Amino acid sequence: MLRIVCHVTRTRTTLFNPQKLHQILTIKSLSISPITHIHTHPTPMSPPAGTIVFNTVGRVQYGFDVFSIHLNHHANTDHRLTDAISINFNAQFVDDQNGVVFVSERTGSPRFYLTRPENKPQSLPSIPNALFQDRPIIKNGTLYFASTHEQPDSIFTGWSAVYSTAVDGGATVNRLTPRGEVDYSPAVSLTGKYIAVASYGSRRWRTRNFHELETEIVVFADSDPENRVVVSERGGWPTWSQDSTIFFHRIAEDGWWSIFRVDLSDSKSSWHSISPIRVTPPGLHCFTPAAFHDGNRIAVATRRRGNKFRQIEIFDLESQTFQRVTESINPKFHHYNPFVSFDSRHLGYHRFRGESTQGESTYPHLDPVLSPVQNIQLIRLNGSFPCFSSDGNFIAFNHNFETNGGVKIVRSDGSKRWTLLKGRTCFCNAWSPTEKNVIYTSIGPIFESVSKTVQLARITFDPVHLTNDREEIPSKLTILTREDTGNNAFPSCSPDGKSIVFRSGRSGHKNLFIVDAVKGEFNGGLRRLTEGDWIDTMPSWSPKGDLIAFSSNRHDPGNSEVFGIYVVRPDGSGLRRVEIAKGLEAERERLNHVCFSGDGEWLLFTANLGGVTAEPVAWPNQFQPYGDLYVVRLDGSGLRRLTCNAYENGTPTWHHGNLSVSNADGGDWDKLNGEFEEPLWII
Repeated sequence: MLRIVCHVTRTRTTLFNPQKLHQILTIKSLSISPITHIHTHPTPMSPPAGTIVFNTVGRVQYGFDVFSIHLNHHANTDHRLTDAISINFNAQFVDDQNGVVFVSERTGSPRFYLTRPENKPQSLPSIPNALFQDRPIIKNGTLYFASTHEQPDSIFTGWSAVYSTAVDGGATVNRLTPRGEVDYSPAVSLTGKYIAVASYGSRRWRTRNFHELETEIVVFADSDPENRVVVSERGGWPTWSQDSTIFFHRIAEDGWWSIFRVDLSDSKSSWHSISPIRVTPPGLHCFTPAAFHDGNRIAVATRRRGNKFRQIEIFDLESQTFQRVTESINPKFHHYNPFVSFDSRHLGYHRFRGESTQGESTYPHLDPVLSPVQNIQLIRLNGSFPCFSSDGNFIAFNHNFETNGGVKIVRSDGSKRWTLLKGRTCFCNAWSPTEKNVIYTSIGPIFESVSKTVQLARITFDPVHLTNDREEIPSKLTILTREDTGNNAFPSCSPDGKSIVFRSGRSGHKNLFIVDAVKGEFNGGLRRLTEGDWIDTMPSWSPKGDLIAFSSNRHDPGNSEVFGIYVVRPDGSGLRRVEIAKGLEAERERLNHVCFSGDGEWLLFTANLGGVTAEPVAWPNQFQPYGDLYVVRLDGSGLRRLTCNAYENGTPTWHHGNLSVSNADGGDWDKLNGEFEEPLWII
């Protein structure tokens, strides 16, 4: 079926000079407008403000750099093309001298850079308010890329679109994706005449089809982007051989990720009737192809049986054989997203750079991230479940679940970290708002059944020990819940510091209870707050003391994958749902990790309300599609998206003030080790 999409001419958006980025961020508000289908608040309220600290799954471990090998030499090593600052990935060659354009997150969000041998990276035109940009390609003096800087007009809609701009600092950026549609993974033909994309079209984001997006391969001429032709109804990550052949990946009927091809004739009217041909055989997964322009080979990332690492191989189309490239060089590193030079002599990819590489070999405790809202500061934490001390000078968090990392404290400028409790698996912390020396936590395994023993604990210590010459802080641990009461977790303190609201499975279902903050349930008493055969979890006490917010699937108790946000008064009255989505879409919400702003007027949470920003199979550590941060008013109005990237972000906390992050000299920063997993759904 030929689908012709006719729209108005390309949208042009003014580009800012990247050298003036800091000045622009200081002067101009980058606030996102509320999504239009949500009702606005009837009276003026304070805009969201303060500092949000959050965790990103796996991101701090990546340490990616771009590498290449010379295929005409019997190389036993690869050559690093980028400078080991931040993470660098998804590159393409730009000429025959090994120059590459790549993505780097060194400024707090993905930006494009051009580097040549022996030269420092040069920043390319960028869009300051773009939280995510990806897949840059330079052809004939034009930069093509994917970006999320233009939001859709409703939730459960993807943000990714394809754009182009002049490399030499042109003043405009052209939107090539039609309004209302979503495109990923642009590829440009050899001459630059045609562009292929993996298109999600105008469909609403289906939150469960996450592993393979079921995109179409769509082709259009660069000179006429409104006239688009679907050349394959399923496929992703297109790559061109010359101007006539497109390779792409998708899951074959036998369950293996495989490479397919379509050959385009001179007659564009026949492109819609092409039947894709499977190229790679079953028995191994093949992703993210890159075509050689000799027409005889493709480079692919593979996952073979018995090998847990993704490697780069070359598949010969004539002999139907694989040449293993990276496995003998770095057998215990993952390698991602190959790309090929114009003369077919060089093969590139990105991988973990290794601990011994010159450049950044550690990552900081706190890492600033670009915020789309003028008065909100975003900071990524090397850890999970952060919580601030009442004065904002310290943050308690959980460092590592797999090594019984316990509870740590970091100075809020990132300059020093201490161990408060070690040798135990802990998660979700709450610092007493009235006592500088008291932190509450959950001790036991995370994400377990109602009957699994998890206990609420109170940790006391002397803040005088938070000095630069100490690594560990003496503390006293008091258990607040009985061992036979099952799963007790997610504590949150009342503003007066006297009570703790938490989630417990003691009744056979996970509901909310309130307990004395000092004596626990042994002598201080216990009161039930919610009751039902559903899951009420992750409560947060308002700083005003009048409300408790929490996540629950009580609207669909049989479904453990849908959660809405609810609020209730501490006495159990006034229970209501915070309505964000409407109608049937409200039943698709997966909203978790809720907490209040300092003034109690806004809620911060993680959500699945936006589509993914890139093809998940091309990234590591893709767990589930509900990893973006949002804020909303208590009445459900004013929804704003704070993060829009290819990661899973979560466990946020919100402090009313601003932080000055220095991270000192990184003396006790953790070493990069590349210990991240492939997507768990690839077997």
